Amino acid sequence: MNTKRKKKLTTPIKKKAGRSNQGKITVRHRGGGVKRLYRKVSFGQEMLESRAKVIAIEYDPNRSADIALIELENREKRYILAPQKIKVGDEIITSEKAPISPGNRMQLKNIPVGTSVYNIAVHPDGKGILIRSAGASGSILAHEGNMTNIRMPSREIRRVVNRCFASVGEVSCPEHRYKKIKKAGTARKMGRRPVVRGSAMNPVDHPHGGGEGKAPIGMPSPKTPWGKIARGVKTRKRKQTDRYILKRASKKKRGKK
Repeated sequence: MNTKRKKKLTTPIKKKAGRSNQGKITVRHRGGGVKRLYRKVSFGQEMLESRAKVIAIEYDPNRSADIALIELENREKRYILAPQKIKVGDEIITSEKAPISPGNRMQLKNIPVGTSVYNIAVHPDGKGILIRSAGASGSILAHEGNMTNIRMPSREIRRVVNRCFASVGEVSCPEHRYKKIKKAGTARKMGRRPVVRGSAMNPVDHPHGGGEGKAPIGMPSPKTPWGKIARGVKTRKRKQTDRYILKRASKKKRGKK
């Protein structure tokens, strides 16, 4: 694997340490970590109707998958998500219709049923936002009118407009799910700070806080900071895209891939 990055395609990123634009902590247990440079990865169709050659496969510290450095016909270089089984010297085509080969990007309506896909857009002119993590892939189930049914990695079945673009294959680094953080120092380098059990805190600091001795939950029922019951309550807000979900992932399969 070539790990030498392209300087023009990287930019410094300022660390937020889990804080919002007001400086308040919105994500706990974040801070420190090794300094990183962000790789400008192209997720959309900026290279439409073009051919590109893979000149390097690189590690990206900001994501679980590898990235591929490609060179276009006009000598311009870009980063893309590296699909599984791609290697240096391979050709990648971005077009409305292209050969079914790992890394090629095309409209969903031109991808045969049963093909594995990743980096799926939900708007015809938008960039890919679905299925981008290491080893993930979806499957084309059917084409119905102007919509395409896709089975997501969670086994959820979702409808997407068939003029949207998707890449053929599956994302690289499927072994990422088996990697273990073997010591605390590794977690600190990743920007993860120590986690304290909620039951060891006071009631004012955590819904599970309080109680005498080693109580699992201090109060009769865990509550939000505003005093509302927080156990067994649905927290997912309904989104506009929910109407495109044909079948939700079952609870048993959500933890499996």
